[in-house]
Amino acid sequence: MLLFPNAPTPSVDPTEENEKRALVALYGVPGLGPSRIRTLVAEMGSGYAVLNAPIGSLQAVEGVGRMTAEAIATYDEAGKIDRQFEAAKNVGAELITLHDSRYPTLLKKIYDPPPFLWTRGKFKPEDEYAVAIVGTRKATEYGRRAAEYFAKALVERGFTIVSGLAYGIDVAAHRAALEAGGRTIVVLGSGVDRIYPSAHKDVVDRILADDRGAIISEFPMGAKPDATNFPRRNRIIAGISKGTLVAEARESGGALITAFEAIEQNREVFAVPSPFNSETIGTNTLIRNGHAALISTVDDVLSEIGGPPDQSPEPTDTAKQRPIVKLNRAEGMLYEALGPDPVHLDVLCEKTGLDAPSALVYLLNLEFQGLVRQLAGKQFFKV
Repeated sequence: MLLFPNAPTPSVDPTEENEKRALVALYGVPGLGPSRIRTLVAEMGSGYAVLNAPIGSLQAVEGVGRMTAEAIATYDEAGKIDRQFEAAKNVGAELITLHDSRYPTLLKKIYDPPPFLWTRGKFKPEDEYAVAIVGTRKATEYGRRAAEYFAKALVERGFTIVSGLAYGIDVAAHRAALEAGGRTIVVLGSGVDRIYPSAHKDVVDRILADDRGAIISEFPMGAKPDATNFPRRNRIIAGISKGTLVAEARESGGALITAFEAIEQNREVFAVPSPFNSETIGTNTLIRNGHAALISTVDDVLSEIGGPPDQSPEPTDTAKQRPIVKLNRAEGMLYEALGPDPVHLDVLCEKTGLDAPSALVYLLNLEFQGLVRQLAGKQFFKV
């Protein structure tokens, strides 16, 4: 079985098919990561040329030792590569290289872009205006409302929502984007043929069936969702987005890793403040340390990153109606105490009997639902 069917000599430009096979092969060589692969390709001119280069030439490349050079020069796993492309064909996936015009422009600009992406679904030009929404897997109702509010509001302004399909905040953001009629991109820490968590396969099915986004991964077909994959996956979530919004987070975890990846990539980071008595204080820590901008409305996000040029989809009927749903007693009292004219927090507390810290939490919940707006000086009005 040939590694490169109908292969040209190494000095001749490879066919697109052989170049893709070469990149997949290099990804499977022990000791090679995205950075070294890019360095080798830049030095040799193509992945195909790398695999056909003599050991001495490979070893002369900075960062490539003797053992790695030998592993590259002796690579002979044509059957493994064939199985990769066969598995991709079975699920309708394709491989997009770093030099493909379809490769996301923003992702090309990060320090460590993947040499290629396995993709299901299609990228579209409007996906260049993307915001990542991430957060804890153990989301509270408060956090889910925040993720849903910002996902829907950003979709209505023409943005694509990016996240990792995980339990909690991630899947809430994906689903809210779809419900609002928008697009969403799933970045997996497994192969694109191995949806994880499997409980969220319905989200993937809907994205693909309705042409509403893409499922992407740098990991091989069939790759398991190993724990070491997710920090690497998070740099792609941040890198494909103009900004990263942390809806809810604990003091450690993947959401904060994604936020710091965004900071390193010189992208904007936003955080929703957590309630004063919450265990999910990771967002407050980001804000306090100056790592993220505090946001309470979609306008706070747009003021930092702007928006697509007149591409916003028409809001769905649900979004237009802004129904009052699932208000608790305190939220209901505050909502009834408000009108079209701004009311100061102290007046609201006097009318409802709530203390100021509690009232602020409930008012923020109302703001997430698009029912209330806040002005400077702790003044609020009904939308």
